[in-house]
Amino acid sequence: MKKNSEQDKTYDISFFKPTTELARRNRTLAVWLLLLWVVAIFGFHVLLKVVEKPTPEPVYTSFKSVWQNVKNGTASVQEQKDFAQSTLTVLCKVFITPDEKAVLDNAFGSTFFSLLSDDKKNEVLNELKLFKTYVFGTAEYEASKIKLAEIVAETIGIENYSVQAKISPFELDPESIWELKAESKDLLEPIMQKYLIHNQSFLTDTIFLGFPFHYFYTAVFLLILFVGICWFYCVRTDKIMKELGIEETTN
Repeated sequence: MKKNSEQDKTYDISFFKPTTELARRNRTLAVWLLLLWVVAIFGFHVLLKVVEKPTPEPVYTSFKSVWQNVKNGTASVQEQKDFAQSTLTVLCKVFITPDEKAVLDNAFGSTFFSLLSDDKKNEVLNELKLFKTYVFGTAEYEASKIKLAEIVAETIGIENYSVQAKISPFELDPESIWELKAESKDLLEPIMQKYLIHNQSFLTDTIFLGFPFHYFYTAVFLLILFVGICWFYCVRTDKIMKELGIEETTN
């Protein structure tokens, strides 16, 4: 008799084919909480895609307003300055591919160079050649970098202490500043669109507790929700066990 009762016992557990009321109710609870978690994550991302719209930065608007005249060679001095500022702003971005950087360097450098007088052009060319030969960190290197940055800032109308001015000496190539290349004319606008037009909506523009709402939701709220789901699962499981008359015993 004892042998038969031992044989009747089974310890097989299947989530998909529960054999007891407790297992069935536990599975149902787990499925609903999993669905809640999936909807909370992927539903929000779907909503972001549905309500988003391409929004250009002011820099892109400035670029777009002068681009045709620059490309046709009919841009005024101020339009050339605006164009140089916009391309230099994109060069401040972090994740730019080498090919994109070459196009932007040519666009910025050629426009900046065209704004200089003949005497100033010779001065810049000579200083650039010296700058390329100086060793990084030396006094000569720092002095040359500052001098070139000041010339750029004064020429295109930006502040000496701005990030744009500080990186400008590194974006000037003596070989590519003579003219805006045909290849650059074809590739520049898509590059500017890539870095200056962003998908935005009320979900990204709304500030909640000091953070953009979409950032707060994904970085903070979802973590809190996960902890809440775990807590609810434990509490609900205990309640189900009590409803079924199952109680833990301690020796």
